[in-house]
Amino acid sequence: MSLHARRGPLAGGWFNRLVAQWRTAAWLTVVWVMLWGDLSWGNVLAGVLLASLLITFMPLPSIATSGTVRPWPLLVLISRFVADLVVASFQVSMQAFRFRHTPHGAVVGVRLRNPSDIYMTITAELSSLVPGSLVIEAHRLTGMLYLHVLDLDAAGGADKVRQDTLDLESRVLRAFASNDELKAAGLYHHPGEEPEPAGAAPSGGRGTGARGPAGRGAPTERRTDRGEGQR
Repeated sequence: MSLHARRGPLAGGWFNRLVAQWRTAAWLTVVWVMLWGDLSWGNVLAGVLLASLLITFMPLPSIATSGTVRPWPLLVLISRFVADLVVASFQVSMQAFRFRHTPHGAVVGVRLRNPSDIYMTITAELSSLVPGSLVIEAHRLTGMLYLHVLDLDAAGGADKVRQDTLDLESRVLRAFASNDELKAAGLYHHPGEEPEPAGAAPSGGRGTGARGPAGRGAPTERRTDRGEGQR
């Protein structure tokens, strides 16, 4: 998917499409050079040609976005992600030495504040890159992410997993979203102005639980939704 305003197919011809999606072409060129592992004029020109062909004959769907990049929140997002990556890697590695501990895995549903494709994708990717959690399903229309947690007890419970995911989304929004999107998510307001409440999941939903065989070393699976805590 390319990060540009939505346009009709073949709008303005292939040349205008290349000009409008120059960032996508540049990124594809960088990926091509990195795959070859050699920065040379030949590889750069080949990457530009290949990127131009891909954009012209196999255009990616566009994502409507009105956000902006904020350097300081972006630095906070990256720093916190690296810290979470280190801590989670240590915690997961220690599971191998806890011989008498049976991890209780679970699938936890989280309703995001902003269901935009780009912000949901970034949040899901960052969540999956941290060891111990993996996004297994995402619903675009409802803004729901379903994460498989390796050990729900060690993670602090279903509510803690949801709050950590929402905190990650808030850092993503502060780094990339526009002021209007931050207001809609309840993350930005002017002094003296009451912030709008963030989107909440419906409280009437009930999740289904499935408990696996309770043997030594065999993980137990539980499924929770946003309206239900740990059972």
